[in-house]
Amino acid sequence: MKFGGCNALITGASAGIGREFARQLAGRAQSLILVARREQRLNELRDGLTQQHPNLRIQVRETDLADLPQIEELTTWLERERIDVDLLINNAGLGDSGPFATSDLRRNEQMMLVNMVALTSLTRHLLPQMIARKRGGILNVSSSAAFLPIPNFAVYAATKAYVTSFSEALRAELHGTGVSVCALCPGPVHTEFQEVANRPGGQPDSGPEFVHVSVEQVVRDALAALEADRPLVIPGFAMKLGIFLVRITPMPILRWASRFSDKRV
Repeated sequence: MKFGGCNALITGASAGIGREFARQLAGRAQSLILVARREQRLNELRDGLTQQHPNLRIQVRETDLADLPQIEELTTWLERERIDVDLLINNAGLGDSGPFATSDLRRNEQMMLVNMVALTSLTRHLLPQMIARKRGGILNVSSSAAFLPIPNFAVYAATKAYVTSFSEALRAELHGTGVSVCALCPGPVHTEFQEVANRPGGQPDSGPEFVHVSVEQVVRDALAALEADRPLVIPGFAMKLGIFLVRITPMPILRWASRFSDKRV
């Protein structure tokens, strides 16, 4: 998909990877719809981008994607306003770090709603119009956690496995329609994600510095992959190599190795 003159909708646009998607698309897109919970941050981002790109149309929607009525309200608004979206970036995501047995039930529900339900609902709502126009792109932000079960990230990793599998299946269904689908599977990135995912009293642990990739590179690599119609992108050489090794390792060995993982509380 070519991004020139596109109309893009970005979820989780108020910070981190979502905000960077907005910044890198601002000079190429015709319009942006920025969706997130924090309206003030969205307004600040809109004002900054509009100042740099006066011809860019930007709309902001304060939406909590962990709330089903608000998901429905967003899709109803898109339909009522007859907004044509040809680039959907399902970026919003929630995490939780710690043993499942002590996890918060509401937090688990929120993760599943944001990471899976909202992503699926938005895709289902916007996909038919992309197929009708024979032009469109869907970029689903998954995670390197999608490729194996991760103790102390059990629900989060499972939701991201769903995102990657869903993206691959949808891509196969859409072959020849003009609609591209790509799953972005980054490793550690310096954003607010780890702080939000960490439980009170827990110690942040996002892995060694050499596996980290800048948010700018993550977004550049993701947009390049979607533009080239690639099915999957893992930014950074270290993570590419690590995930390659994980994917060729038999599950019994991975189970054995997981016994030695850090037992965080």
